[in-house]
Amino acid sequence: MLDLGLIWGYWGRGMPDNLVELSVEAEKAGFDAVWSAESWGSDAFSPLVLIAAHTERIKLGTGVVQLSARTPTATAMHAITLDHISNGRTILGLGVSGPQVVEGWYGMPSRKPLARTREYVEILRQVFRREGPMAFQGEHFQMPYEGTGSEGLGKPLKVMTHPLREIPIWIGAEGPKNIAQTVEIADGWIPLYYSPFRPEVYADELAWARPDFEIAVNVSLRVHDDVEEALYPTKASLGFYIGGMGAKGQNYHTKLMARMGYEEEAYKIQDLFFEGRRDEAIAAVPTEFADEISLVGSADRIRDRLQAWDESPVTMLNVSARTATELRVIAELVKG
Repeated sequence: MLDLGLIWGYWGRGMPDNLVELSVEAEKAGFDAVWSAESWGSDAFSPLVLIAAHTERIKLGTGVVQLSARTPTATAMHAITLDHISNGRTILGLGVSGPQVVEGWYGMPSRKPLARTREYVEILRQVFRREGPMAFQGEHFQMPYEGTGSEGLGKPLKVMTHPLREIPIWIGAEGPKNIAQTVEIADGWIPLYYSPFRPEVYADELAWARPDFEIAVNVSLRVHDDVEEALYPTKASLGFYIGGMGAKGQNYHTKLMARMGYEEEAYKIQDLFFEGRRDEAIAAVPTEFADEISLVGSADRIRDRLQAWDESPVTMLNVSARTATELRVIAELVKG
């Protein structure tokens, strides 16, 4: 049976009014996880601390923490603290983000994202295992630091707070090499888009996944009489991510849509978005593509299409319900 997650994402102007209340309702409805994110506004950890204080069972996932926002040891400290507060319910979701955010907001270099991710995860594992003082000399991270500006007085340290366990690490990855590395070094994968009707897109990368490897997919799940109308939010999101979240030639989302069999449409959406024709970019998103990565329509239609998800490697569906009624309807549809 598929697990269910509630997505909060990152905040807009301010904190969602019902952040705690709805998360509590999600736990009551049988949801398995709640997810918080960050971009260049709210951080991913703080909302989960608040939710942890009002819940008992539901897992608390960062979906995702930006690697460039913190050093690996700072992220480890946040994760260990949240895990203690929640009595062992943390899922540490990580992602590199793109050059616009990494260099534009965090002021960090964006080069070699795979190598940076590998080193980051290796350091996290060492901290969580607490096997000895933290000593690491990589290309991107060094502890103690001995580079330019160093006083030469750094000392290898062991995290003072004892981790409750080795916290699971899930990675948001899109490119084939990144996904293959995620299968190798992480406990789970958070795809941006996933179609259970095109298993061949990720078949090679997932062939080496161990049996307990987790895959959590963000899905728009809406019971609605009009499929086209129900898909509009998905199309709007696709238009923005594929068209505007990145630069021409360096947009992971555009490349992903192209790999999923919609190359011509992907680059048309990007062109329209860069020309300032956003409404046309959204309209250019193929209904078939939006439908493949969503679960919308009548309850019967959703149940029918859920079979493909049940038969896929996906282990968790993450949804952005915003009322207790929506949560209960979704739980009934997915879990029965």
